[in-house]
Amino acid sequence: MDNFVVISGCSGGGKSTLLEVFAERGHAVVDEPGRRIVADQLRSGGSALPWVDLEAFAREAISLAERDRALAKSSNSPWIFFDRGLVDAYAALAHATGDAAATRHLAWQHRYHSTVFMTPP
Repeated sequence: MDNFVVISGCSGGGKSTLLEVFAERGHAVVDEPGRRIVADQLRSGGSALPWVDLEAFAREAISLAERDRALAKSSNSPWIFFDRGLVDAYAALAHATGDAAATRHLAWQHRYHSTVFMTPP
């Protein structure tokens, strides 16, 4: 999707702050899947946490990011900004499993805008 824009980068780089500004200006924004998963897992006593089970965490992040994308398709906003997204989740899965092939279909099935914004560390 040409209007799906990813903002990625290190923790503390300002992604969430930037998304707040975009939301205040009327753009659609999607919060980081990882933050939502961590909050849910801590609340429920789950183990799909990056410091406990990175593979399970990454798979949860992929699932949530796919749902986020499906919901975003119905948005009327000309730009939809994602705090991280499928690219980050698949990279985490590849890191956890050592299987980079898991990311190959990403470019064809789940497109984002060709420009990705990276926040500084």
